[in-house]
Amino acid sequence: MPHETPLLSTIVVGIVLAFAFGAVAHRLKASPLVGYLLAGIVIGPFTPGFVADRNIANELSEIGIILLMFGVGLQFSMHELLSVRAIAVPGALVQIVVATALGVSLAKLLGWTLGAGLVFGVALSVASTVVVLRTLQERRLLDTERGRIAVGWLVVEDLAMVLVLVFLPALAEFTNSAAGVSPSVILVPLAITLGKFAAFVALMWFVGRRVIPWLLHYVAHTGSRELFRLAVLAISLGVAYGAAMLFDVSFALGAFFAGMILSESALSQRAAQETLPLRDAFAVLFFVSVGMLFDPSVILSHPLSLLATLLIVIVAKSALAYALVRLFRHSESTALMIAASRAQIGEFSFILAGLGVGLGLLPPLGRDLILAAALISILLTPFLFAGADWIYAHHEPPKKAPAEAAPAPAPPETPTREPVPVTHLTNHVVLVGYGRVGRVAAAALKDAGVPLLVFETDEDIIESLRKQNTETISGNAADPALARAANYPAARCLLVAIPDGFEGGQVVEQARALNATLRIIARAHSEEEIAHLLRHGASKVIMGEHLIADAMVENVQLAVSPASFAPSAAPPATASTDAATAEPAPPT
Repeated sequence: MPHETPLLSTIVVGIVLAFAFGAVAHRLKASPLVGYLLAGIVIGPFTPGFVADRNIANELSEIGIILLMFGVGLQFSMHELLSVRAIAVPGALVQIVVATALGVSLAKLLGWTLGAGLVFGVALSVASTVVVLRTLQERRLLDTERGRIAVGWLVVEDLAMVLVLVFLPALAEFTNSAAGVSPSVILVPLAITLGKFAAFVALMWFVGRRVIPWLLHYVAHTGSRELFRLAVLAISLGVAYGAAMLFDVSFALGAFFAGMILSESALSQRAAQETLPLRDAFAVLFFVSVGMLFDPSVILSHPLSLLATLLIVIVAKSALAYALVRLFRHSESTALMIAASRAQIGEFSFILAGLGVGLGLLPPLGRDLILAAALISILLTPFLFAGADWIYAHHEPPKKAPAEAAPAPAPPETPTREPVPVTHLTNHVVLVGYGRVGRVAAAALKDAGVPLLVFETDEDIIESLRKQNTETISGNAADPALARAANYPAARCLLVAIPDGFEGGQVVEQARALNATLRIIARAHSEEEIAHLLRHGASKVIMGEHLIADAMVENVQLAVSPASFAPSAAPPATASTDAATAEPAPPT
């Protein structure tokens, strides 16, 4: 039997080289993503040596997109999606219009037609879903307000691109016809597409949200982990494929809605864990397939055109996104992160470029510029996110003294409401965030009999806490009106357990302004977040990696101390267990 097939060789060589280059990139303190892209260039058709099958690589990468969007949907809810519509919808649409106009202007300078300029501009306007989501996951930002805005922005862009793909054939017919075309050529496909999308959403809402969780619960009760894993894959891939074939919805959107419907199930976390290994493997193949598209010769043959394209993608789009987010009165950290997330192009850009060339709208040079800009901008994405964090951490506006500080504006999505009454609790602990860390802290405080007040934005969690007779405040703890309702002057401690340290800094600042002596303990995931939280008034900042290192060193000291050899000493395993499970004393 043959030992080399296009499918097998593409998977094996792609993954092996991605691992090799990814390990080297990690060793050089760069993102492994850089290595994956370089692996694609090496096995692409524009470099000597082995050439993988580009069509197979593209189809394999689609599986990675499906699983990635399904995983994001599992962590999202319709409530969270709607909560960011006030900025995601106008932000995405304005950015698409402006970026398209810039692309048309560049196309005109290059001597292209208006149709070519429209395809080129639209391709530059849409960010890469895979790259943004992968970066947000690595930086643990998906569960933050910034992450929800970024995901909502991506969803709006994907919906807009589905409509653009419908328009392209009509646009080609219009530009190629001297007599013009009837308006029905454009309006009828648009009406059909909108109708299909509405039918898909209705089917998922009224049927899928009942059938999918029921099916997963049924399989879970069989006790077979293999069947459960297979059921999760069948749901994610099956819904995505059915959405594309029956309703002309993209694979990514179909998988996202399937995950969002399943997120209401108690098994959503387990489903996410089961898809994680395959999701990561196929996401790597996506980046390899992007690298295979890159033709390095375009850098030498059209350097100025490529530079202008990169300026639109990286500079113009980012600046516009930053301005829009600040216009909606969101924080500077949110604006910087959203700006960094817009500074690349990806999957839909490739599809639009290929279809545009096939329809005779876009010249081959346009496709080459789009692919080159995609690769370079994706390579720069991790550095842009790191740069956004550095800029905010080191160049944030100087903070006024608490007595002179002006109240921060309420978040734009917060509706006009009655004043929130101040809690009757005194000598209490205020906990911001009831996620994985917050739940553990709340349980320990309840066991110790400490009065507790919880800030949370998830209505389901709030309802559950109230059933447990735990006092809650619904909303953003950085809102000055809600901060006053927490009665910080009478509180004994504030625990900021939300995963985003820069967002936590706003909470700390509000609390410190109300109580200059309050003990504030916050969590962080980086040295920059630690510095930011301390600068805003946190008494102590805890970083998980530091705690793990301290526990390891402590156990090393126990192991080498003379007392560890005494007959009455506890066995090392018991000491390790005790250290890992010991609860901290209640704050005083």
